[in-house]
Amino acid sequence: MYSHHMVGSDDLAASKKFYDAIFTAVGGSEGILDEERGRVTYTHKDGIYIVTRPRNGEPATIANGSTIGFAMDTPEQCHAWHEAGVAAGGTAIEDPPGLRDFGEKKLYLAYLRDPTGHKLCALHVVS
Repeated sequence: MYSHHMVGSDDLAASKKFYDAIFTAVGGSEGILDEERGRVTYTHKDGIYIVTRPRNGEPATIANGSTIGFAMDTPEQCHAWHEAGVAAGGTAIEDPPGLRDFGEKKLYLAYLRDPTGHKLCALHVVS
């Protein structure tokens, strides 16, 4: 049922720099810029992620209470994703990247905000 995720941005150049960095750090490709539509599209492992200027011409806003999660193959990918994001203009948030115990599940998590303020999470299921 799920097909894609789209977030708004008022600065596509800053967003492309950030998302290119976090996606290429974990084996993805740089985004494809469609200047006519004002968007950058990323595809990786059957996922589609789009960064776009809002169609209604209003400023881009973040979704309060929302987190966009990205599945990682290893804890090392979580670290690479996090480091690349901070270096490319993202903001480290929450606790530092690391293991979190959720009872029977152990997750390795890393959190960032993109240049627009969208909350992102890299997640690796340890057990």
